[in-house]
Amino acid sequence: MSVQTGKAFFIPNGTRANVASAIKTSPTILIILGATGDLTWRKLIPAVYNLYLDNWLSDDFEIIAVSRNSMSEREFKKHLREGVDKHSRRGKAKTREWNSFVKYIVYQRGEFDSAPLYSKIESLINKAEKKWNCIATRIFYMAVPPNSFEKIALKMGASKLVKNKLKTRLVVEKPFGHNLESARRLNGILHSIFDESQIYRIDHYLGKETVQNILALRFANGLFEPTWNRNYIDNVQITVSEQLGVENRGNYYETAGALRDMIQNHLLQLLCLITMEPPVSFEADEIRNRKVDVLNAIRKIRPDEVHQFAVRGQYGKGWIKGKKVVGYRQEPDVAKTSVKETFAAVKLFIDNWRWQGVPFYLRTGKRLNDTLSVITIQFRPVPHQSFPAEATVNWQPNKLILNIQPHMGIRIRFQAKRPGLKMVLHPVDMQFNYDESYTSGTPEAYETLLLDVMEGDSTLFMRSDQVEAAWKVLMPIIQAWEENPSVNFPNYESGLQGPEDAEALIAKDGHNWIV
Repeated sequence: MSVQTGKAFFIPNGTRANVASAIKTSPTILIILGATGDLTWRKLIPAVYNLYLDNWLSDDFEIIAVSRNSMSEREFKKHLREGVDKHSRRGKAKTREWNSFVKYIVYQRGEFDSAPLYSKIESLINKAEKKWNCIATRIFYMAVPPNSFEKIALKMGASKLVKNKLKTRLVVEKPFGHNLESARRLNGILHSIFDESQIYRIDHYLGKETVQNILALRFANGLFEPTWNRNYIDNVQITVSEQLGVENRGNYYETAGALRDMIQNHLLQLLCLITMEPPVSFEADEIRNRKVDVLNAIRKIRPDEVHQFAVRGQYGKGWIKGKKVVGYRQEPDVAKTSVKETFAAVKLFIDNWRWQGVPFYLRTGKRLNDTLSVITIQFRPVPHQSFPAEATVNWQPNKLILNIQPHMGIRIRFQAKRPGLKMVLHPVDMQFNYDESYTSGTPEAYETLLLDVMEGDSTLFMRSDQVEAAWKVLMPIIQAWEENPSVNFPNYESGLQGPEDAEALIAKDGHNWIV
């Protein structure tokens, strides 16, 4: 992660600096399985390209791009450049730089369930290692649909590709399993082939700068820790909302839904960072141990009380940015009578000394009124207000607001006297804004995470027990919703804030959604 010795960091005057001069990765071969897919096109290749331009990659580096599609290598590389031009944080690639980078890419067509494919990959790896005269780090990135994970892992295990455990790493995209049982099964299969230290279960949210900054904010500053507990914090809200619908992901969303797609991984990971105990060190397993402690401490929801702790919704037709949009059931590849949720909100409690009694509200949905990811920590009111009533008309509790996207930053909201002859209190913000403080730009999440995999740093990746603990938290809700399908979908219009039940979930505790 970005605090690690030798990695680049950004200083407020906008000048890029290195902790140590030009430390590059060791010789590395990145094998992308599913190389013509959307993930590779939008995220992986733009991320690796930026790492290359920033001089992080070894001169001994190669990408073996594997796909089932019949495409010439020239067509494939043209396709990749279109993705970089559209999605790289740097904008369109410069021809000279792209031509230099693309020499590191080799395209290999093959069927993932075919043993000869893995023999071809092995030959390409051996060829590169012979040229470099060394044993390279081999990173297998499964950028494929989840139903291909087991098949590919078993084929890899049957080949000679993964025999060198010290030099072989596997990256697995979410979703990791469909429920607790399937997650355990997938973990069992992977552990029969790889050691846990070789497996990198990736969650791109953990690579975002503001998310990583949660650790810096909490544990690098003595200002916050004394008040970071039930005595001072009233409630915590985590919201990830999107204006987009399911787009072309109808097939996937019909098997997942908002609860599995977002809360089981992204939002629970954010919850862990906010609530974990201070680590003894920044060793990967120490950080992950503290996260697992949080998940294990979350109060189990009984089947008969799910309705008190969880709300679901599905968007209908409506308006987004002045444009009329269809409902979820009218989206491509979605059943006309679908009961899959596109909105989910849950209330959780963490039963430990630090957080006992503090409610944590997690909310996510599609086709909402705004696109944002934000964590709001609301502090308790002052124990006694000595000001006259007319001075506190606009009084609000103190808040710490962590904006993750689209605009990264941290705000502290406190009370101040409004200028004038009378004492009138008014909330004001003290703000840290990434765009203003770091003019050279911040790396994309996949840049951070891919570099961590290359360097063998698993801090920002989920361990098997962490994945299973997250599933345990949500299984009562998942089972209750599957056993009792909603009869009132769709229950919110596109462009609104979600179903009314979500407001009731938090209002009955005397709170309201802050964003």
